[in-house]
Amino acid sequence: MGLIPEEHKEHLRSELKEKIEKPVKIVVFTQEIECKFCAEARQLVQEVAALSDKIKVEIYDFVADSEKAKEHGVDKVPAIAIVGEKDYGVRFYGLPFGYELQTLVEGVVNVSRGKTDLSEKTKEMLKEIKAPVHIQVFVTLTCPYCPIVASVAHKFAIESDLIKADVIDASEFLHLGLKYSVMGVPKTVINEKIEFVGVLPENLFLEHVLLAAH
Repeated sequence: MGLIPEEHKEHLRSELKEKIEKPVKIVVFTQEIECKFCAEARQLVQEVAALSDKIKVEIYDFVADSEKAKEHGVDKVPAIAIVGEKDYGVRFYGLPFGYELQTLVEGVVNVSRGKTDLSEKTKEMLKEIKAPVHIQVFVTLTCPYCPIVASVAHKFAIESDLIKADVIDASEFLHLGLKYSVMGVPKTVINEKIEFVGVLPENLFLEHVLLAAH
């Protein structure tokens, strides 16, 4: 039984065919024991990859392939890394289903292009960043606004080598939800010190990122 409905697959197939430019590799880290949604995350990624010959999937065991996990900076599962001509630091932790399927697909498309539709002003400002920035966006699969914030975070990571962007399903990683006091989503935490809840316009999101980089 597929996770993605057949009629939705057709729509996705044409979207990917139209928008993907260069090959993309989706790296999935799973763990057969104790991981609640690992099997589903792997299946979902394989279903998406089957819709385009430009998407390849690599699957690793978080424990057995710990060196690979370290190489990708992965510290929890299920983890999905979307890698293009280089690793842009685009990550999803959890099962990218519901509204978050959009985040996965957009991530694949943007990584395949190696560039985004962020404004030229934003791109110029991102070049000013001199210190590492780690963005964590907490989402839930039923939140219609979450993919907007998740997508911008991933775009920032694609445009700057110093930015890594993790999108995390808060309902799956409850300990992180507690650690960062996630009461509502989307909640964004930048470099452990700057945070905001809700959707911000691109320029205001950027201001928070620049503040965290100093």
